[in-house]
Amino acid sequence: MADELIQHRIDKLERIRARGDNPYKYAFERSCAIGEARAAFEATESEVEDPSAIDQQVTVAGRLMATRDQGKVTFADLRDETGKIQLFIKKNTVGDEAYAALKDLDIGDFIGVTGLVKRTRMGEITVFAEGYTILTKALRGLPEKYHGLTDVETRYRQRYLDMIANPEVMETFKDRIKVVASMRAFLIDKGFLEVETPMLQPIPGGATARPFITHHNTYDRDLYLRVAPELYLKRLIVGGFEKVFEINRNFRNEGVDTQHNPEFTMMELYEAYQDYLGLMDETEELFCAVIEAVAGGLTFPYQGDTIDASRPWKRQTLFDAIREYAGIDLERTRDRGEAAKLAEGAGVGIQPEMGYGKIVDEVLSERVQPKLIQPTFLYDYPIELSPLAKKKRDNPALTERFQAFIGRLELCNAFSELNDPIDQRERFEAQLRLREGGDDEAQVLDEDFLTALEVGMPPTAGLGIGIDRLAMLLTDSASIREVILFPQLRTIQQS
Repeated sequence: MADELIQHRIDKLERIRARGDNPYKYAFERSCAIGEARAAFEATESEVEDPSAIDQQVTVAGRLMATRDQGKVTFADLRDETGKIQLFIKKNTVGDEAYAALKDLDIGDFIGVTGLVKRTRMGEITVFAEGYTILTKALRGLPEKYHGLTDVETRYRQRYLDMIANPEVMETFKDRIKVVASMRAFLIDKGFLEVETPMLQPIPGGATARPFITHHNTYDRDLYLRVAPELYLKRLIVGGFEKVFEINRNFRNEGVDTQHNPEFTMMELYEAYQDYLGLMDETEELFCAVIEAVAGGLTFPYQGDTIDASRPWKRQTLFDAIREYAGIDLERTRDRGEAAKLAEGAGVGIQPEMGYGKIVDEVLSERVQPKLIQPTFLYDYPIELSPLAKKKRDNPALTERFQAFIGRLELCNAFSELNDPIDQRERFEAQLRLREGGDDEAQVLDEDFLTALEVGMPPTAGLGIGIDRLAMLLTDSASIREVILFPQLRTIQQS
């Protein structure tokens, strides 16, 4: 049946060509977008006594979304990126030949229309067409008008159909774009320089994650898609830059769920002569600036909760949060066995290969994070979880690290950065032992980065913000796939 419908449209295509018309135009000059035409008419309408006397001629273009043939007149709906407007096409106005050619138009075609903007007797803002031209002939139909495109897999695989059938999807992605634009503007205004670092790296460093591996034929060597830009950005601090950031794509060969996609976007920054407490203040200011720019204020809905991002945000040590929300005290022990018993007693499943740090992280994920709805900073993490962070100045068992949580989402990770090359080497070596013990997410020793640290890196604080999760939060999206234009999906099995 689908092939028959496509052939029916191809027949119309050939008729258009037979009339000497090109159904795939090269360009079309519009006087304005549809949304602008509507806004201009409404503005003029509010200023005149007799709206019927308004003489506003426009040339607009867009996708044909509906037609209603009433004999010698046809109503249609035209939509572009900025909105939708009704068309009124009258046989006596456009001429017999042009009116007859309407039969070769289909829902989904792109057309251009020139005419006056008026209101109909039913009150609908309408372009009264003086002429039209076909710009693109669509050979496939759009999703069914009234039910739209609801199958989740189809929506993600064919995002173009999703945006056509569900206009609110495009608004979601426009908000995501605002997230990035407002964050970039904030950082540049604060004196940060935007840089670019390699996506293909000889060593997958900067994060505890499993990398994707590829092969470079000319050099005959394996390379890794970056899991984080951290070690390269720190090299720039060593070289003399003092405030740098990168909005980057990272790749981690790990599980997929509502908060994880193998390819994702991060903003990562480094600031010389700063520590994690000062950066926490700056992070709070950054988040509030982005939230206001996108949400229009500091109060907004997320998944049934009302989020209030007004400053100051709650700040709590990680172990205090575990005591409050999980009811156990993991700070009093560093023994792996005792920590496992405490966690299991709190209902957290613990695997044999988990070390002390992973146990703490699991308790955080299962018992604490689900309770963090309002903006909260957790800080001071065990050293086992943070191989690139400085030891806490008054407690070497902890690191100067914080994370921000809103709406149960982890949105950022930040440190006072470790700049002691001897300590860093010891941390890398501890990570190597974890890898030898079967932890394929543990970090690899990077000699070149250690050489850079030996040259000397000033006191530095670093921050990474998950753009996708922040977009989820500010668009009230339950899944990361709703805010990634083309998320990774399973291969469709052919029957």
